[in-house]
This record gives sequence, C-alpha cells and structure tokens, in this order.
Amino acid sequence: MSWSWFGVDNWADAAWLGVGFLGQLAFTSRFLVQWLASERRRDSVVPTAFWWFSLAGGLTLLTYALFRLKDPVIIVGQGAGVLIYTRNLYLISQARRGAMPAKETAAEGMLPPDLRAHPASTASTPPPNGTGTRVETLSPVTDRS
Repeated sequence: MSWSWFGVDNWADAAWLGVGFLGQLAFTSRFLVQWLASERRRDSVVPTAFWWFSLAGGLTLLTYALFRLKDPVIIVGQGAGVLIYTRNLYLISQARRGAMPAKETAAEGMLPPDLRAHPASTASTPPPNGTGTRVETLSPVTDRS
C-alpha cells in the first residue's frame, strides 16, 4: 500500500499524520460528549468535558498545522480556538470556586434571553420555554416530569 497519497514518504511523515488524526479524533469527540450529556439531561447542555476535548484536539491540530502543514489558515483558526477553549475552562473553574458572581457577563447581556447561558446554580431547573444552553454541573440528574 502506498502512503504517498497522504503525503507520507517516511516514518516522520507517518508519525505527523498520526498526530493529525489523533487531534481530529479528540476534536470530533467533543460533539459526541455534548450530545450524550444533552440526551442524558434531555436538555441542551455543554459539559466541561466538551471544552477539555476542544482544547486537547485544538492543541494537537495546532501542533500538526505548525510542524507538518505550515498552513496559516489552519494555524490562525486553531490558535484562536485554543484561546477560547482555555478562557471557557478558566471561567468554569472560577464559577465553581465561587470567585465569580452568578450574574450575566457583558457578552451575554447582548444576547437574547433564550440564547444566554444559564448559571450553574440553576442547573436543576429547566431553562425558560425549554430553550437555551447551560454548562453541565456535577449535580445529580433529577426527574423533571
């Protein structure tokens, strides 16, 4: 089997190809994690694991783009994503420590109410009209019927 179609001519290229596929697998897995969490809650939620998979996949794909592809479009796209994923994980950790008040951020204030994130303190209550997204907390799932 020839690997030249993938641009693989040696073991180093094959290793970088593996890194690229590993990054894509981690990045794609975030959607599976989000879907399963939403199905379990029967509501649209964004679990913290989503952001960890995003960060792992984004960093791996950024590394792949920097060292293998040298593609500025992919580098800028993944680099921006890594900053966003890191910031979201920071905000989640601060909220869990109680370091941040449970009020909406300036960015959320610009969104219509049905698109704003629901604070973790209200995770056991459904969002208004069954719409919206919230960060999944570690609290047990309660029966809402």
